[in-house]
This record gives sequence, C-alpha cells and structure tokens, in this order.
Amino acid sequence: MWFRKISLILCFAFLPFAAGAQTLTHMKINDEKEQILLDVLKLAVSKMDPSITFESITDDMTSVRLVEELKAGKLDVFWAGVIPEYEDTLMPIHIPVLKGMLGHRIFIIEQGKQPLFDNINNLQDLKQLKAGQGLTWGDTQALLGAGIPTVTTMHYHNLFRMLEGDRFDYFPRAIHEPWSEVKARPELNLTIEKRILLIYPFAMYFFVAQDNQKLHDLIYQGMEKAIADGSYDKLFFGSPLVKDALGKSNLKDRVIIRIPNPVMGPKTPFDRKEFWLDIENL
Repeated sequence: MWFRKISLILCFAFLPFAAGAQTLTHMKINDEKEQILLDVLKLAVSKMDPSITFESITDDMTSVRLVEELKAGKLDVFWAGVIPEYEDTLMPIHIPVLKGMLGHRIFIIEQGKQPLFDNINNLQDLKQLKAGQGLTWGDTQALLGAGIPTVTTMHYHNLFRMLEGDRFDYFPRAIHEPWSEVKARPELNLTIEKRILLIYPFAMYFFVAQDNQKLHDLIYQGMEKAIADGSYDKLFFGSPLVKDALGKSNLKDRVIIRIPNPVMGPKTPFDRKEFWLDIENL
C-alpha cells in the first residue's frame, strides 16, 4: 500500500514522490457524483507526481468498513463529509473537495406537496416541517442543532420510500444530487422543491491514515497548486454534473436559509474564500 511497502529484499528506504510504479488505492466509483471526486484527486496528485497510478477497490463498502480498511493499510484514501470521528481518528486534507457544495441543499419532496413550501421564508417557518436524513451523516447534527425536526434511518435508500410514505416532508440533498436520484426512481412520486435553498458549512474531505503524513502533504499541496493555477475551477465548473446542477437549481432565485454546523472543527479553512462556493458570483 501507499508509502508503506518498503522492500526488505532491496533494503531501500521509500523516496516520496519519486518516479516509479506507485499506485494509490481508492474507493470504488459507482456514479458521476463519485467520479468527480476521483477526478479532483487525480488532478491534485498529478500536480505533484504524474507518474502515480490509481486503483479502485472492487467491493462496495460501508463507511465503517472503509475506515477500517484505511486504518489497516488496505486503502490509501477515502472521501466523506466531515464528522468528528473522522477528524479524530484519520488525517483529513482540510480543503473542501467540492467547494462546500455539500452544504448547499435543495429538497426532494413528494409531487403535489409544493404548496407546503410556498410560504416558507425563514428558519422558523421551516421548523414546521420534518426533514429526513441518515442517522450517522455528518450534517444531521446541523439540522438537529438548528431545531429542525428530523427523521433518521441507517439506510440511505430507505429515505426515498419513507418520504413518499409521508414519514417526513422533505429530503435535503446537495445541489448536484437530487436530479439523478429522482430520475433513478421513476416508480416513486417524487420531485424537486422549487423555492428553498438551505445552506450550512459542510465540507467533503479526502482522508488518509493518521500515520500517512507524506500522502496527506502530497494531496494537500497538489490541491493548493490546482486551485492557484485555475485547473481546479476549470475541472469543477466544467464538470457536466456541476454545470447541470447549477443550471437547474436556480440558486440566485431561491429563498436562502442559513444555519450553523457544529461538526465543522476549528481547522475548517473558513478564511480561504477560494476554497468555497460563492453563489453570489456564479
């Protein structure tokens, strides 16, 4: 595995960033939402060492299993929305991979339920309705902390049927997520809410094992270079996924409701404005 495979036969110490057959093992890619994350990772790494190759694990794994694989050295890097446990037990690269887009939420709702949202103009109004979320998701604490009634489940796929079954009123999704999710479930009576944009600080980070400082630094420095030279913005805003999401979401025309997010730790780079999505200047 990355930075750990030292040849006892040759007795060579590992030389970081040296050219050669270095392979970085990452999570399995199942859809375009994950593909853009891998594309960002590849861009960052290429800024430091273009000879590095990439290999995907073959199995779909829960986040718990992925963390175990990372700690055991069977996986080099994984990505996730930040939660305190990951900050404490892994080593995050503190640059939001998708400009904090994960914290810009529009809602999946049942068809015919738009009138429930037509008179919502602030947080107090929103508290009259119930959200649906994953029990262990990092941003669930943001909703609960803001006093938003929230119904949770352990299983992501259950949320769509729970919504159609009136267990809750809306399913907040990052702006690049709901279009494909609704399209993939034509048998359900779901659509996208038209008026509200819920915003809270929420970063998706790349994570490496705590003892893998060299890989952390490689990715961090590569991200910095890609942001500085404009190639990151070119990749991000040029992505069909992001272009489609920004085009369909009509962010500037939505009622914005902002809430804090208590899970974002003290190392969150809020002072680096170039790291974050600025909807006023899209």
